[in-house]
Amino acid sequence: MKTKLLLLFLLASVCTARAAYILIPMDEQQSNHLKAYGVAYWVLKQDVEVDWLLNYRGGSFMIRQFSQIENECRVRGVSFQVIADGQAANILQDIANPEVNQDLVKLEKAPKICVYTPPNKLPWDDAVTMVLTYAEIPFDKVYDEDVMQGKLLLYDWLHLHHEDFTGQYGKFYAAYAGAAWYQNDVKLQEEMAHKLGFDKVSQLKLAVAQKIRDFTVGGGFLFAMCSATDSYDIALSAEGVDICESMFDGDGADPGMDSKLDFSKTLAFRDFSIVKDPMHYEYSNIDMTETRRINKNDDFFSLFSFSAKWDPVPTMLCQDHEQVIKGFMGQTTAFNKTLLKPGVLVLGETKQTGEVRYIHGEYGKGTWTFYGGHDPEDYQHMVGDPPTDLALHPNSPGYRLILNNVLFPAAKKKKQKT
Repeated sequence: MKTKLLLLFLLASVCTARAAYILIPMDEQQSNHLKAYGVAYWVLKQDVEVDWLLNYRGGSFMIRQFSQIENECRVRGVSFQVIADGQAANILQDIANPEVNQDLVKLEKAPKICVYTPPNKLPWDDAVTMVLTYAEIPFDKVYDEDVMQGKLLLYDWLHLHHEDFTGQYGKFYAAYAGAAWYQNDVKLQEEMAHKLGFDKVSQLKLAVAQKIRDFTVGGGFLFAMCSATDSYDIALSAEGVDICESMFDGDGADPGMDSKLDFSKTLAFRDFSIVKDPMHYEYSNIDMTETRRINKNDDFFSLFSFSAKWDPVPTMLCQDHEQVIKGFMGQTTAFNKTLLKPGVLVLGETKQTGEVRYIHGEYGKGTWTFYGGHDPEDYQHMVGDPPTDLALHPNSPGYRLILNNVLFPAAKKKKQKT
């Protein structure tokens, strides 16, 4: 607290003496895009506002000049420029031009972040925890017991990644039933379900999914990747329907499950069908991993261009120095466009395959964003593969999309002058 107060005092003194700004460019001139988000978050933690200049040089950040912020940029290897008050005023004037597709959004308060992740070690990593760690953005870990105890109320932003909310343990049974890590995970999941008063893991996971839905309805920001996207909606739609075969929950699945799914309870998808074979490594026809026909070298998806002044939310989520992003696979790689619910906003798609990769929507007072694939810098990450070294990918456009979502809850739209 003393450090923060000292910083604010010195900042006010410096700004009074000379009005200058720090511009953190986010175009090709930025040496480390990922850590730049960490600097922006760090500044917000000091109770200092950050101007996010949408569509200006890749979505640059502008902050009142202070030497400690300059030092933080240098320590983290983030490119920046000190500009005079007049230069900053010119930038803002240009952005305000109604004929220019740019805008200013004020970032006001650092969001409290948590990641839903199991406490036991599993043979895969999580792109979001890796990039948060690399960018030096603090976060807490939560799991089933925390969620059921209502601890999500302490946070603004929640991430879900390589998770199976259907209670089928990722459908890894066919390939890994004999693996020690799989058996240990089943044991721990069953113990937790019983501890919290549920007969089956699938019942616990549904209850957790519903708590997460309540978090979103109440104004929370939900961000999910990989299998946490489709398995989440499947679980919500299958309330009261047994979709798990005996190796997962001890009894058979309902053969008429598809006709009993309730799509009014889902966030993103409707009219999908469940993959009933327990030996088939797939949940439903939402995911297009097995049906897509595209070579690795040709696998890209394009970000949509939105009006910064009229559609600031999707514009924020799509800020990047590249508009064409190289694709990457996961247990859930991409979504079948024909199964999206009305009102779902497509942020990125691969037109030649008819799939969408990056989608967004509102739910109650909150929002959700789903991003297909497992690791933006590892095309086909396999169980047991080592984690990506993000020091080798400091300018990753695919990882930037994750960090856009991290800063999104801090934003307050600036009112335009008329």
